[in-house]
Amino acid sequence: MSAYGFAHLRSRRPHPEILEYLERIQATLDPFDGRFVIHGPPVEVVEGDWPGSMVLIEFPTITAAREWYHSPAYQEILHLRADHIDGDLLLIEGVGADYDPRKRAATLRTEASARG
Repeated sequence: MSAYGFAHLRSRRPHPEILEYLERIQATLDPFDGRFVIHGPPVEVVEGDWPGSMVLIEFPTITAAREWYHSPAYQEILHLRADHIDGDLLLIEGVGADYDPRKRAATLRTEASARG
């Protein structure tokens, strides 16, 4: 099942190290079959407020996502971004092709009933 590295980048401070990070990140992703799905385009906010931009990287599994993040190659360049962009990074497992939100609702209803 696919997994994702999701970053919400709130503030950017232009710096040459950001460019170096961008030049080097793909080489850290390649051994883990990571690929960019979204990379910081302007967002269209249709509900609420969204300060900043987003990045979404897809991996074949949550294990691959974790291994990428903790890899020596990525840890070596992480500071190039983190020192100049405030944000959050999440590793998230996706849902399968057979995901049905109605089944999720039924599970939540059962759990709520069991709690009283």
